[in-house]
Amino acid sequence: MTSPLMMGAVAYAPKVVTIWEGFKEYFRRHDFAFDYILYSNYERQVEAQFEGAIALAWNSPLAWVRADRIARSRGQQAHAVAMRDTDRDLTSVLVARADSALGASGALTDLAGAVVGFGAIDSPQARLIPLDHLRQHGLIAGRDYTARRFDVLGGKHGDHIGGERDAALALMAGEIDAAWMIDGNHMAFSREGILPAGATRIVARTGAFDHCNFTVSPGAPQAQIERFTELLLAMSWDDPEVRPLLELEGLKTWLPGRTSGYEALIRATDDEGFYDREGNIRAVDYQY
Repeated sequence: MTSPLMMGAVAYAPKVVTIWEGFKEYFRRHDFAFDYILYSNYERQVEAQFEGAIALAWNSPLAWVRADRIARSRGQQAHAVAMRDTDRDLTSVLVARADSALGASGALTDLAGAVVGFGAIDSPQARLIPLDHLRQHGLIAGRDYTARRFDVLGGKHGDHIGGERDAALALMAGEIDAAWMIDGNHMAFSREGILPAGATRIVARTGAFDHCNFTVSPGAPQAQIERFTELLLAMSWDDPEVRPLLELEGLKTWLPGRTSGYEALIRATDDEGFYDREGNIRAVDYQY
């Protein structure tokens, strides 16, 4: 009997079990042996990729950066074989209250002296990339503005979006002057009434970046990885058994993996001292 291809995923919400049980059944229907291991955080999941426990991982962008660095430091390679259509070309926005003068001139220099809300310490979309965006425009946290972090569930790299939601609530309560969040969550918070219609406006927007990918572990069985990728990319929105899984995972189609959309995150990882060049964790107040 062929050993199943083992995949790792992070349990950031209860729906994760439903998603991967559904994927397991999909692969079973196509005579492909597949199983998964759930981890409580991405740091442990990435380490498992180099311990031989999993052949590939559904990684956050920050987890990809760490996996890539560990692999390179060992003379190995990590590969991104697939990602969602919704993982490409995303942006994060800096939101202020509509009645605020912040950003009225259209210049980021208006942020001087402001209290800016960020998501969790390890959130690419709501902290690391936004910090980089402001730095590229000459604004440094602690010097030009006050950064207030909304830490929720460390180790999950912001997937739970709790920090972004808390920052949005603090914004509307007048506790902070502006808040960073990924564009999709800005729209979601508007629909939920957390950010009432007409109550906020966008002050700044990051450049485009990519999100999650399936990262192949060094030494993974090539034939199984190729079959996994083939079956994954063949999942069709028009298949009534597959569509609920795609909806839960937030996509309409799988695309080949790419790593060109992580430049800002890589720069931020270095500037914030989150990981070193070998993938060791250097963020001193990071708990997961």
